[in-house]
Amino acid sequence: MGPTMHQLIRFDWQNEHESTKSKHFVLIHGLCHGAWSWYKLSTLIQQAGHRVTAIDLAASGIHPSCLDDIRSFTDYAEPLLQTMVSIPPGEKVILVGHSFGGLSVSLAMERFPEKISVAVFAAAVMPCVEDPKFFISKVYISNGLPRETFMDSKIKEKQDNPNQLPSLEFGTEFMSKRLYQNCPVEDLELAKLLVRPGTDFSDDLIYEKMITKEKYGSVLRVYIVCQDDQLAPEQFQKWMVEKSPGTELVEIAGADHMVMLSKPTEMFGVLQEVAKKYN
Repeated sequence: MGPTMHQLIRFDWQNEHESTKSKHFVLIHGLCHGAWSWYKLSTLIQQAGHRVTAIDLAASGIHPSCLDDIRSFTDYAEPLLQTMVSIPPGEKVILVGHSFGGLSVSLAMERFPEKISVAVFAAAVMPCVEDPKFFISKVYISNGLPRETFMDSKIKEKQDNPNQLPSLEFGTEFMSKRLYQNCPVEDLELAKLLVRPGTDFSDDLIYEKMITKEKYGSVLRVYIVCQDDQLAPEQFQKWMVEKSPGTELVEIAGADHMVMLSKPTEMFGVLQEVAKKYN
């Protein structure tokens, strides 16, 4: 892949999708969300003849575990890791991670690079390939997202119980102003019903040794910048791309943080171009 590119892809998927060979997309949701957040994009992808696997990470969506059952980030990402194990030898998928889901995608890239044709990060946390020990999540929270950014969300610090993780439960005002401000109101209402408490696993030392240039760094990467993101500012998203040379950058105008819901057709157009470009 060449140097970082800034481009806004305009794509008429209804006229072009027949020329694209069928691909398998694996979709990874962000913090506190679930596979349900991909319902619009999954429909478009399947209508174009592709296969879609939208995953509920542990204690997310309709996954049966709860946050107290999870002891590590690896536990949280286990549903994705099991999906990657099930992919037959010789087959490759397109991994798409949203927001905090970028870290789960990164772990899968490190463990199964031979099974991934390209990884797409949509307003997502993306570790720095030039410095595998770079703790991007801590930078994301401390430098990119001050505590007050989360507004009316409920933040529980780590308790005396060493097995109990700190947690974050999204508030209604936070979601309406930081995540879903450009989405149809019914998508916000859906989120109010379905979001679950989550954690960033900030004390998990796996972050400091999760990726290597040899494995994670060998997988092609595309980053989708959401230009109207009120959670992770556009400049911060581009900063992560600059920290990972070789990442292709695509921008979607008018997209809030929940790009798959506020701009589903535009995001699908980007994924169609990715599917055509990276076999």
